[in-house]
Amino acid sequence: MMQQIQKLANIQAKNNSIISLGLDLDVKKMPNDFTGSIKKMFDYVHRVIDATSDKVCAYKPNIAFYERFGADGLSLLKQIVHRVPDDIPVIVDCKRGDIGNTASHYAAAMFDWLGADWVTLNPYMGYDSLRPFIEYKEKGVFVLCLTSNTGSKDFQHLTAEGLPLYRHVAEKVKYWDKDSNCGLVVGATQPEELKEIRNVAGDMPILIPGVGAQGGDLETAALYGTANFSKPALINVSRSVLFASQEMDFAQRAREELAKLNDAVNAVRSAHLVGASSNSVVEKDPSQSENM
Repeated sequence: MMQQIQKLANIQAKNNSIISLGLDLDVKKMPNDFTGSIKKMFDYVHRVIDATSDKVCAYKPNIAFYERFGADGLSLLKQIVHRVPDDIPVIVDCKRGDIGNTASHYAAAMFDWLGADWVTLNPYMGYDSLRPFIEYKEKGVFVLCLTSNTGSKDFQHLTAEGLPLYRHVAEKVKYWDKDSNCGLVVGATQPEELKEIRNVAGDMPILIPGVGAQGGDLETAALYGTANFSKPALINVSRSVLFASQEMDFAQRAREELAKLNDAVNAVRSAHLVGASSNSVVEKDPSQSENM
């Protein structure tokens, strides 16, 4: 079975996109015709997926937006996961992290029952709380490293043994990444730290929330998160795209917003490649004499 990191690379190349779309349903921001029942909500997401599946590299539903509806909401989430085209990764944003025995049941629920390709995990309880997920070698995990919310400073920036806590998390996850199925979550609202963590992360992918409504800069996140487009990263957007319109044109508007984001990222990529090319030094052929 294909590893998730390869699946991600394939779809990023195919769709020329590093944008992940959050599928975080909020009935207050949806057209009235698509609220009031699970079937209507599924139809909303169904239309968005159909309109955007060639413009994204992943979909990321946050489980909280479905759990609030109880069993019907979880059923809706499962339907959505299975509605996504097979070549597009689904990241279930569940932020799990508990003792090993409990974590094994969480992992089975997310990977076996729900069918997630990736999940997000909280590393606070250490390796044994993540191990049951990491042992699914054909699946992937994104571990919270440095988040985009203001409360991240409460713990994540605290210094331990001379380094901020987020650096310890990045280094530990890199060490645990024996099967190339681990990644990090790093918010776009802290760009200098993103650049620092990218240098630590090696070839691990970085999932970058916080662009748009939370204030992160798209172009900076793209450059720093990918180490100038040499390493894998995903920039997640949600509200600005998913609820781009409260009218019946919501799916087309979502597609248009994603096209703008992709164009912006690819413009930065092109500018960087042109700049790198112009700065390169062409070495003279040593077989040629200076007098020739």
